[in-house]
Amino acid sequence: MLTGKSILVTGGTGSFGQKFVATVLERYPQVERLVIFSRDELKQFEMAQVLSPKQYPQLRYFLGNVRDKDRLWRALEGVDTVVHAAALKHVPACEYNPFEAVKTNVLGAQNVIEACLDRGVKRVVALSTDKAAAPINLYGATKLTSDKLFVAANNFRGHHDIRFSVVRYGNVMGSRGSVIPYFLDRRREGCIPITDERMTRFNISLEKGVDLVLYALENMWGGEIFVPKIPSYHITDVAKAIAPECEHEVIGIRPGEKLHEEMITETDALNSLEFEKHFVIMPSTPLWSAEEYAQAFNGKPCEFGFRYNSGENTEWLSVEDLRALIKQHVDPEFTV
Repeated sequence: MLTGKSILVTGGTGSFGQKFVATVLERYPQVERLVIFSRDELKQFEMAQVLSPKQYPQLRYFLGNVRDKDRLWRALEGVDTVVHAAALKHVPACEYNPFEAVKTNVLGAQNVIEACLDRGVKRVVALSTDKAAAPINLYGATKLTSDKLFVAANNFRGHHDIRFSVVRYGNVMGSRGSVIPYFLDRRREGCIPITDERMTRFNISLEKGVDLVLYALENMWGGEIFVPKIPSYHITDVAKAIAPECEHEVIGIRPGEKLHEEMITETDALNSLEFEKHFVIMPSTPLWSAEEYAQAFNGKPCEFGFRYNSGENTEWLSVEDLRALIKQHVDPEFTV
């Protein structure tokens, strides 16, 4: 699928970007070029110590910011596939610095769209978040706007042979700034801060997140929002899995947080299809036949009244499941 392709990853030095790049190099060693586009020179330097252009001559480390359309335009020379993972994603930081989030997550998204159109890119997949469904915080609102921009970009592509789609998933296990690394660090202090004992979250590994993006790149028709079927966990079970002997201190929900996350709202479900391993929210402006799409991938419309909510999920991770996953995906030396 990606053999002979030239790929650019915005936010390429982030948790997802690094895993995506490593996976592509492993599965598609004949990829022509793989551009890591990010704004942090230190992270690029550190990543290059592990994934060196000397070992992988396909790699290019390209400093730049999605806020800078001219720099994007230059970086996209000869590129035919783009994965857009750059974002300001920490909820409290976005609440405190709202327009900074808008400049990166909204204006930056539009810059990516326009530069891809101008440069002859063929396929673009943008990463989203469960916080974009019925958002209550600034981060979620900017990502919902970004999702709408990428979906709607298919409406004005004109004669350009390009498709835009979105991948939306929940908390990535072990990503920087997420709850599991935080709890692992805090257990040394003998007390784990819990925002609310009722809180639940979706959970996905970096590997599965990358797999979904690769699936989207291969199968996208343009305008879909791909949503994986993934398990949920109780935040108290994460604390028990990591630090069963520690006390829990309930500190209250932070600004912009929900008790439960949602990836498909009840209203979204009216325009969504269900498949074996994922859902698809179809574009609000029809771009293709939903019946033909469902038939092509063996899917069906979501049931009336359905919503995909972390607190109402049918698949849950136990304390034992969480310990095994932490050891597998976060810290191989993890023990209780």
